[in-house]
Amino acid sequence: MNTKKVNKLALGVIKLIAGIVVLILAFLIGRILLNGLPHVSWHFLTTPSRSFTAGGGIGIQLFNSFYLLVLTLLISFPLSLGAGIYLAEYAPKNRATETVRMAIEVLSSLPSVVVGLFGFLLFVVQFKMGFSIISGAIALTFFNLPLLTRNVEDSLNNVPKLQREAGLALGLSKWHTVIKIILPEALPGIITGIVLCAGRVFGEAAALIYTAGQSATNIDFMNWNPFSESSPLNLFRPAETLAVHIWKINSEGIMPDAEQISAGASAVLIVAVLIFNLSARYLGNRLYKRLTASK
Repeated sequence: MNTKKVNKLALGVIKLIAGIVVLILAFLIGRILLNGLPHVSWHFLTTPSRSFTAGGGIGIQLFNSFYLLVLTLLISFPLSLGAGIYLAEYAPKNRATETVRMAIEVLSSLPSVVVGLFGFLLFVVQFKMGFSIISGAIALTFFNLPLLTRNVEDSLNNVPKLQREAGLALGLSKWHTVIKIILPEALPGIITGIVLCAGRVFGEAAALIYTAGQSATNIDFMNWNPFSESSPLNLFRPAETLAVHIWKINSEGIMPDAEQISAGASAVLIVAVLIFNLSARYLGNRLYKRLTASK
C-alpha cells in the first residue's frame, strides 16, 4: 500500500471517529431537549419546587445556581488571575515553580465528590458554616481555581515575546507591560476560559451536595437584606442548585410529576451549558477581532 492510500485511509478513519463523536453528542442533547422542552414554561422557570404535590417548578434552584456561579467567579477569578500572571511572567524556572504547577495539575484532576467531602469536613463541620451558599462557593473555588489559573497562564504565554520586548523598549516597567500590553492581548482567551469554566461550575452537583445542601428554603425575593434568613442574598442559607435538584428528584423524588420535572430541569440545564459554550466562542472571537483590528 502506497503512501497516498495510507494517508486517505487514516484521514477516513479520523473523519469517521469525529462523525461518531458528533452523532453521540447530538443524540444525547437532542433526546434531553425533546423530552424536556415541552415541560418548560415561564411558570416552570419561576415557580418554587414542591415536595409532595404536582405543579412545582425550579425557580429557586435556578436562582441558586446563578447566585453560586457569580460568587464562585468573584472568589476564584482574582486568585487565578494573580497566580496565572505570576506563573507566566515572573516565576523563575526552578523546582519550586514546577512543584506549584504539579500541585495545580493534581488539584484539577481531583474528582468533584472528593472536593465536596473536603469542603464538608472543613467548612461545614470544622468552620461551622453549615450547609450554605458560602460553603458551596468556596468548595467550587477549589474546583475551579486550577482550571482558571492554567487558562490565564496559557493565554499569557500565547502572546508573542515581541509584545513584551516592545513594551520594555518603550521604557515601560515589566508590570505596566503586563497590564497595558500583554493582558489586553490575552483577554479573548481568558474570557473564553472564564465562560467555559462557568458552564462547568453551573452543572456541578457532587461537590454541592455536601456543601450547599439538598434543600431549597422558601426565600422572599422582595427581601434583599443579606442578613435576613429569608433573603435570597443570605450567604448562610442552604441552597439546592439545579443540578442537585435533578439528582435528588431522580433518586428520591416522590411528587406525582417527578419525571416531567426532571426532564424539564435537565433541558434547562443543557440549554444553559450550551449558551455558556457558544457565548465563549462568540466573545472570544469578537474580542480578538476588536483588540487586533482584524476582520
